Amino acid sequence: MAVPRKKTTKSKRNMRRAHDALTGTQVQECQNCGEMKRPHHVCDSCGYYGDREVVEAADVL
Repeated sequence: MAVPRKKTTKSKRNMRRAHDALTGTQVQECQNCGEMKRPHHVCDSCGYYGDREVVEAADVL
């Protein structure tokens, strides 16, 4: 098994991990009902995508 020749310093380790941070979920307001929804997804509360209804409101939970 390969063994590292030198110890990785805290600085090098932290520089490597600098891009690993998680980002929060992006949400935006629905143009039809005002509820918060994910961008480019059908609104869960009213069934609208953009300016048109794509899912019946009764079908949406």
